[in-house]
Amino acid sequence: MSTICRDCLIEIKPSRRCPICGGPRVLSHPELETLTIAHMDCDAFFASVEKRDNPALRDKPVIIGGGRRGVVSTACYIARIRGVHSAMPMFKALKLCPEAVVVKPRMAAYVEVSKQIRQMMTELTPAIEPLSMDEAFMDLTGTTKLHGAPPAVMMARLVKRMEDEIGISGSIGLSHNKFLAKLASDLDKPRGFSIIGKAETEAFLNPLPIKKIWGVGKAMQAKLENDGIRKFSDLKRRDRKVLVEQYGTMGDRLWHLCRGTDYRHVSTGIAVKSISKETTFMDDIRDIDLLDGYVWRLSEQVADRAKIKGMMGKVVTLKIKQSNHKSLTRRITLTDPTQMADVIYSHARPLLTSVINKAPFRLIGVGISNLTQVSEIQSMGNLLDPAAGKRAQVERAADKIKEKFGKDAILKGRSLR
Repeated sequence: MSTICRDCLIEIKPSRRCPICGGPRVLSHPELETLTIAHMDCDAFFASVEKRDNPALRDKPVIIGGGRRGVVSTACYIARIRGVHSAMPMFKALKLCPEAVVVKPRMAAYVEVSKQIRQMMTELTPAIEPLSMDEAFMDLTGTTKLHGAPPAVMMARLVKRMEDEIGISGSIGLSHNKFLAKLASDLDKPRGFSIIGKAETEAFLNPLPIKKIWGVGKAMQAKLENDGIRKFSDLKRRDRKVLVEQYGTMGDRLWHLCRGTDYRHVSTGIAVKSISKETTFMDDIRDIDLLDGYVWRLSEQVADRAKIKGMMGKVVTLKIKQSNHKSLTRRITLTDPTQMADVIYSHARPLLTSVINKAPFRLIGVGISNLTQVSEIQSMGNLLDPAAGKRAQVERAADKIKEKFGKDAILKGRSLR
């Protein structure tokens, strides 16, 4: 039985406490030195960044999200104990936890921390598959000789560095494939480290509820339970052909995953398909001038994200939700891809005009898609809009001023609407 201390980062004899530091964060497993597929998931990432940057929030329930008609982006573990969770309507979250401190998301701060964590990951392996800015798969096959330690030790070292140098904690799942690694990382949050070895896979999975299968949402769960399938073991008793006939390609996926079989490799080539931002209003809005201000601010936020990611989009999308919750989407394809807020806004604004007769709205969103990486070759300019190049130069100059003096150093009049 291999055993390591997650604080001392050394191999020790099997024990409930480390003989060196006396700490209880001891990790033991027969396959600890051979498993190579890991999943790292930061603990309540947005909320953790806010608590790090504002120590007054440390012992308080914190919810990251919009106004009362918005939704929860994430919640700290104090708020989660009260039943608050991601995607929950804000009014419901505040009913469960009225003393919670609601903080608006600061995407720039979260992106910066994400970059720091990603850099730490690349020092361990180039095989990184990000799932979002706060979680990723890592394949550490063949890295033991390079680092002089097995993957388990390196992952423990990673989360310790994250806490010591950045002030953000994370949980680790280690196994022999991606499905099991992700499943493991959620077993002991926060600050957890769980292992699912090859030898124990079947016994571990059999009693689990089917909702633990990655991709099984509430609708699919209800359908499966209605068919008498409530646990992994129930799935295992079903013939593969029957599952495919009942659930299509999802049936084949279920047949494999209930056995702990996942042939997917850790892929470093996952492409971002779109960049978007939306906001839900406290009260329904009909006034087009007021909505115009939101379109501009959302265009700025989308542009900021695109610039951070080094991406440009050729399709601009406007999303609205009417007071009856009906969603409408309008798109326009550009001649050239862009990451400029001015260009995104100038195309999203006419889309707003085209649907204003359907107001009032309770939500509005702006996005870009059909993304490409920013080319080093400079555009020859827009022949239909000779001033576009000059406006782009002005916007980039403004970006530099905001970066130095803060995002409110320069504001356009429409942003105050």
